[in-house]
Formats: sequence, structure tokens, C-alpha cells
Amino acid sequence: MNQTIASAARTSAPRPKRRTPRIHRAWFVAAVTFVTIIGAAAFRSLPSLLIDPLNEEFHWSRGTIGLAVSINLALYGLTAPFAAALMDRFGIRKVVAVALAVIALGSGLTVWMDSAWQLLLCWGLLVGLGSGSMALAFAATVTNRWFTERRGLVTGILTAASASGQLIFLPVLSWIVEKHDWRPAAATVALAALAVVPFVWLLLRDHPADVGLKPYGAQEFVPKPPPVTGAARRTVGVLFKAARTGPFWLLAGTFAICGASTNGLVQTHFVPAAHDHGMKITTAASLLAVIGVFDVVGTVASGWFTDRFDARRLLAVYYALRGISLLFLPILLAPNVHPPMIFFIVFYGLDWVATVPPTLALCREQYGDDSAIVFGWVLASHQVGAALVAVLGGLARDTFGSYDVVWYSSGALCAVAALMALVIRRGDRDAALPAVA
Repeated sequence: MNQTIASAARTSAPRPKRRTPRIHRAWFVAAVTFVTIIGAAAFRSLPSLLIDPLNEEFHWSRGTIGLAVSINLALYGLTAPFAAALMDRFGIRKVVAVALAVIALGSGLTVWMDSAWQLLLCWGLLVGLGSGSMALAFAATVTNRWFTERRGLVTGILTAASASGQLIFLPVLSWIVEKHDWRPAAATVALAALAVVPFVWLLLRDHPADVGLKPYGAQEFVPKPPPVTGAARRTVGVLFKAARTGPFWLLAGTFAICGASTNGLVQTHFVPAAHDHGMKITTAASLLAVIGVFDVVGTVASGWFTDRFDARRLLAVYYALRGISLLFLPILLAPNVHPPMIFFIVFYGLDWVATVPPTLALCREQYGDDSAIVFGWVLASHQVGAALVAVLGGLARDTFGSYDVVWYSSGALCAVAALMALVIRRGDRDAALPAVA
């Protein structure tokens, strides 16, 4: 009798619930994406360090070496939308693993090069294609698939990886070039790319459904969509459809100004401009690296703000503040680092790419399932703006003998970008393009 009662008690006792993981798998995917994007940015930082060594060893003109860097920059932007479509077709993991292998191949082959066309092929074409496949469109794809909540925050974190990786790794690679020649630096980049491949293959997954999970913050299970064929056709089709909507041109225009006032202007011309005023090159380069450190804080904070405030107004504020800071820069440049210059570095660093989370949020709001590809094209405009100002800034320095006109013009452009951001209407979403098969 007692055994029967005990057995019944055990049967009626509530079974302990299966413990769910405290940390959602989406955060591990985001962490792998973060490391991969940092690497992609680092891979792109070496060509600028090769200019002097290659000029001295092979006597190649700076224009030829600069052409390789220009090809790299252009492909970094133009590859992104096609890479996003390829991820929809073949999966994120396969595309990123192949991209890392292409980077390793391009960087490794430079060790044995002896002709200028090989530089154009390796660092211009191969590294440009590989790093472009892991640009911000990659971050947009991961965020769209794995998160329904905290998208702004995740976008900010991944954007900080892209923007800061190049600036943070620049001192490390420059030290290798200075102490051990340029070939060990190129080999280091190749080995670093290969080292990331196992982490991508083992830890990165294409969709939450692959591991039986809902996206982070989702209320319902989301089945994995079927592969989308015709990646190139879809990418171009999305561009043509997006180009018929007003928000696309406003987003592309503002982001072109973003690239012009960051990568094209400050990242390219800040060091020589500071040197014109008597500052040591090493000191100016250190200040540029500090910008990258504060960029992490600013971009993550921008992602948090994007989850809570109107993305259009955030963009307007960011561009307006950036423009004001650039207008003051000519009077801050001096032989020595002084408190106002430190304030500029911190202030500008916080704003460096804070524009990315709200821009991506607006792409997602306007274009839905095609937002990653649309953002890839918007990112291409960012790189075009950067490339134009990188060239025009040098021409202005040769013509006027200083960079002052460049700083003032960029400040004015940022004011235009602020106004353009405010013009974007939420009602334009009704005219957003349908998904392109």
C-alpha cells in the first residue's frame, strides 16, 4: 500500500522543465560575425602601408600602387550587394568561408610578386572581392535573419567592428612592416584569414531554423526560406526597382557624403594635413587610431538609440554635428596635441560611423526582405563618395597649398546630408519595392 502511494506521488509530481539556454545562439553567431568583420577591415588596411616599401623595392610609381588601393576600395563597395544575394542563394557560411580563402590567396601571392599587374590582381581584385563579401551587407544579412529585437544594437556592434578593425590593426601591421619588411605583414594577413575559416564553418549558421530556434525576440518559429536562385539577376533587379523610389536616392546620397567625410577625407588626409602643420606623422597616426577606439562606443550607442528613436532625426543630428566639427578642424591643427584637438578626436570618433545603424534601419523599414541587398548598394555609394574625396582632397592640396577648402566643403556637405535625412518620409514605405525573385 505504501509503495503504491509513493509510486502515485512520484507520478503526480511535476517534472522539472527542460532548461533553455540562457544565451541565445544568435549572440554566438553575432560574435563570430564580429570577429570576421574585424578581420575583413584589417585585411584592407595593409595596402596603404605597402606604398613606400613597394616604391623603394620595385620602383613602381605611387600612382600605380594607388590604383591597386582604388580597385580594392571600389570592389569593397560594389561586391557587397552581390554578396548579400549570394548568401540568400548558397548560405552565409559558404560565402564567408570562400571569401576568407580568396583573401588568403590574394595576400599570400603578393609575397612572390615582381610585377605591378600582380599587385593589381592580388590586392586590388582578390582582396577587394574577398573583403567586400564580408562588408556591412554581411552584417545586415545576419541581423535580419537572427534578430527581431535589438537589431539596432547588433547593427551598431557589427558596424563598430567594420569601422574600427582597420584603424586598430593599422599600428600592428605598420610595426611588422617597419621591423620585419612588408612580406611578413602580407603573410600575417593571409594566415589570419585562414585562421578565421574554422570558426566560421563550425560556429556560423545560415538561419535560426538550421538549429531549431526562433530568431532572437521572435514570438513564433520562422521556417528557413528556400534558396533564391539568380543571385546576380536579383541583385541588379533590386537596384533598378529601388532606384525608382525616392528613399533610395536620399539614403544613397547621405551615405555617399558619409563616406566622403570619413574614409575619403579624415582617414586618407588627416595625417598629411596634420603633418602640414608640423605634427609628427606617428603622432597624427596615433590620433587616427584613437578615433577608431571611440568609434566603437559611438556606433554601439547609435545602435541603442536606433532601437528607441526616429532613425531620420538621428541621421540629421549625426551629420550636423559632424559638419560642425569639420568646420573647426582647420584652426585646431597644430604641431603639438592640445586639449581642443583631443576634444575633436573624441567627438569625431563618437560620430565616425554612427550613421550606419539608422541608415540600415531605414533600409529595412522601406525595403523589407530586400533590405540587405539595397543596403549593399547604399554602401557602394558610400565607397564611391570616399573614393572621390580621396582623389579630390589630394588635388585640392596640390592646387591651394592646404586642406582648408576640403574641410570647409565637407562640413557644408554634411549640412546637406542632414537636410536630406529629414526629407525621408515614413509614408514612402508604401512605394517600397516588392521582393525580387
